[in-house]
Amino acid sequence: MLDFYIIDDKQLKPDFPEKAGLVFAGQLDEKTFSSLRQKGIIATRFDYYTDFRLDTALIKQTQQIILNKGLQMDTDINSFIQILDIASNKQSGLIAYSD
Repeated sequence: MLDFYIIDDKQLKPDFPEKAGLVFAGQLDEKTFSSLRQKGIIATRFDYYTDFRLDTALIKQTQQIILNKGLQMDTDINSFIQILDIASNKQSGLIAYSD
């Protein structure tokens, strides 16, 4: 699974999210992640097996792409929207850890 945690854009990447007190935002399985990449929602530079970050600007851009493509009702995208919305509401970025 790919676990997403809330993180401030300026905060350094911690080795262990739980020890840094990061708040869990949600997770994606490999099939869903691949589907989101194929639909152009997650950039191809991000890999399921490598940790990565989404800053607040990229989260807003991703939300806009989803709206522009009219994909809000897509099941895979809906699960990712929930994760994006949690970060957006907290005005924070996300960090993804592959386990």
